[in-house]
Amino acid sequence: MECENMYRVDIEAKLRGLGLKQSDTVLLHSSLSSLGYVDGGAETVIDSFLSILGEEGTLVVPTFGTLGVITEALRARSESVSSIHPRASVAAIGGKATEICRDHWKAETAHAQQTPYTRIADLGGYVCLLGVDQDRNTTLHAVEALLKLPYLNRTQEATFSTPEGDVSRSWPYFPGPHRDFIGLDKRLRDGGIVRVGRIGNAVVRLMKSRELIDALLVDGKVDPAFVLCGNPNCADCVRQQAAIQRQRIRNENFTLATSGLLAGRYIPQMSESCRSTGIDSIELDYIQGEPAQVIPRDRLSAAVSDLTADGCAVISFRASSVTEHATSLIESAAECGVPRVVFPLTEEAADLISSAAEHGVSISFFNVHLGSVSVYERLAKLKTPGQDINLTFSASNFAKAGEKPFLTSYNAKLKRFTDQLDLEDCTFDGTYTRLGMGNAEIKELVSILRCASFSGYMVLGAGNRTEGDLWASVEGFLHLLDSI
Repeated sequence: MECENMYRVDIEAKLRGLGLKQSDTVLLHSSLSSLGYVDGGAETVIDSFLSILGEEGTLVVPTFGTLGVITEALRARSESVSSIHPRASVAAIGGKATEICRDHWKAETAHAQQTPYTRIADLGGYVCLLGVDQDRNTTLHAVEALLKLPYLNRTQEATFSTPEGDVSRSWPYFPGPHRDFIGLDKRLRDGGIVRVGRIGNAVVRLMKSRELIDALLVDGKVDPAFVLCGNPNCADCVRQQAAIQRQRIRNENFTLATSGLLAGRYIPQMSESCRSTGIDSIELDYIQGEPAQVIPRDRLSAAVSDLTADGCAVISFRASSVTEHATSLIESAAECGVPRVVFPLTEEAADLISSAAEHGVSISFFNVHLGSVSVYERLAKLKTPGQDINLTFSASNFAKAGEKPFLTSYNAKLKRFTDQLDLEDCTFDGTYTRLGMGNAEIKELVSILRCASFSGYMVLGAGNRTEGDLWASVEGFLHLLDSI
């Protein structure tokens, strides 16, 4: 339902009703058209705010793009002061205008400390959304920058004029594509931070900048993805979620990787799965349904090249069995620059170690159909002075052998050999489960390895496919980490 024509006296009355008063500072985001007809247009809206705020108050608008008629009208006034910044500038009129705009370009970031956005908060100022929603609220970028969220990027270098001459520089922690700022509105209303009113046809939201920032800083520290949407088809938010997970993973001493089979059937699918989950490392076990040990060297080389180009390091080739192709797989690893090959622990282990040493490749053996005592005896026999013998500890295979992988298998002197933990869980009868929900004692193993600052590999195996895709597996593993 449209309202009647708006006049300056009407707008001033509404602003007073929302709680604005003399000496206040307001950062205004606006849409003139949302108000309906205003006698005098944008100039009347500006004059209404300035009348309420008085000589000691200050009205600020963002000017870093085409942001509406009201913004342009304020910037064009002779008394307005502009902050110098090619990416995040504002214009202001009032008693604190110079203080707010001073040396914006010198700040470490475009939106955080020593910028107009946090200075307004320090002055006890407000953010006013006049006929626009939280998606236009630039102060939310200040929150992101203060949190130094991992999906934020550095801007390209810009050259611009300052009172000190031409300057070329860039800024870190700068916002990029879509975020779900709109989804914050209910949280802010429920928290009593936003006052909601109406001027003409426009819904008006008024909030204390400091209250807004402080409340959302708490939220962001608990959940760095607090402004991202949960839409799996939103490529922007999926990519930004991956950046958060990537940083979370990199904070660990170990390297988290995925098996190729869990990541996808084809190399492009593997790359995309890794990119969308924040995984930077992969163990190539299968490509298009074929085990690594039977794939021709040129195909393996092309796969490694493509994955590396997409930012995914191949940490190892993995053979599902030891066949006449075993030595060829070692040679392929050496030629492709892959540092490790993972084989099942069999009677041929000594020959594989010799071949790997000749080609400068590391070997790790994983347990299959063996108990921990047998595994230890075999590894101990292989151990020679100056020769490292490595174990890829398959907790699920120990569980299938009827052992308790942490209480029995790992503690049976196997920890000194372990350079990789396979992240798969299952019950004693071999039924795969979510991590931490079976008999593989994955949580206990991860915990004890972290206690020793384990710097080897933890690899999400193909057994996780029964519970979901790579995204679900990474999410489940991070949830397990957070529970330790």
